[in-house]
Amino acid sequence: MIAIPGSRYFTPEEYLEWEAQQPLRYEYVGGEVFAMTGRTVAHSTIALNLAAALRGHVRGGPCRVFMADVKVQAQAQGPFYYPDVMVSCDDRDRSAVRLIQHPSLIVEVLSPSTEAYDRGGKFAQYRRISTLREYVLINAETAEVECFRLNAAGKWELNPYGEGEEVYLESLDFSCPIALIYEDVSFTPPV
Repeated sequence: MIAIPGSRYFTPEEYLEWEAQQPLRYEYVGGEVFAMTGRTVAHSTIALNLAAALRGHVRGGPCRVFMADVKVQAQAQGPFYYPDVMVSCDDRDRSAVRLIQHPSLIVEVLSPSTEAYDRGGKFAQYRRISTLREYVLINAETAEVECFRLNAAGKWELNPYGEGEEVYLESLDFSCPIALIYEDVSFTPPV
């Protein structure tokens, strides 16, 4: 994300109206807008691999899978984010046009520039979504997946997965080898 220099503060309504007319995507946090920067090939491949696997799993059921071009509204007054992948199984989102409000799963593929925020401030905002059951962070530089799952006591538990393991997403009763998420991804440094 890149802050827009000299930009004014927006109300949530002004942001939604303004962003709909922009050629780029912008996230909205605390009245400010932030341009979404380009993703790496690995980042995009990882998100697509997981979204495709999830789409096959939920096909024909009540859940819908969304990728990075669909925003989520964390609370009534924002923030508004563009998760890499999210799933909603809530009937209230079935007729959504501009944004999703009731996801059960949100996935972010980590990049060096956004990792700290994805783990901290963004996760704090996502936890305020009453329907959210799992928040997944996927490392784009090594085979590591962290699934934060809301337990019966209302606490978020970390479930880490590494090379050779099966990733399990309880909210969708979905599992896949971690290798599927990283299919066609090379961890060699760029030249």
